[in-house]
Amino acid sequence: QVQVVESGGGLVQPGGSLRLSCAASGNIFRVYNMNWYRQPPGKQRELVAESHIDSFTNIAEPVKGRFTISRDNAKNTVYLQMDSLKPEDTAVYYCYAEILTYDSTDGQSRDYWGQGTQVTVSS
Repeated sequence: QVQVVESGGGLVQPGGSLRLSCAASGNIFRVYNMNWYRQPPGKQRELVAESHIDSFTNIAEPVKGRFTISRDNAKNTVYLQMDSLKPEDTAVYYCYAEILTYDSTDGQSRDYWGQGTQVTVSS
């Protein structure tokens, strides 16, 4: 069993900051990619930031320079620091993790998603 749990969402004023956390737990052998996605109201889910096991990171253009992704491999945790928030950043933020478990029968990793955390930017 694997769980991916986000935390840290909430209501913030424009220009403010939030830090999201996502922790993967359970029967984990290795965590590969840990990414953040978001889904604004009425829109499709989009990639916000990605963090690979080899330390590669990527930030999507709409949030580049304002959002930072970091990762603690010992804790199987990824963070999203969001600064200078704008109303258009309002969305449900989802964590994605590519995980290989100890009980894998084919040696292949699987995709896991968190339940999402709401971020609302409004005055």
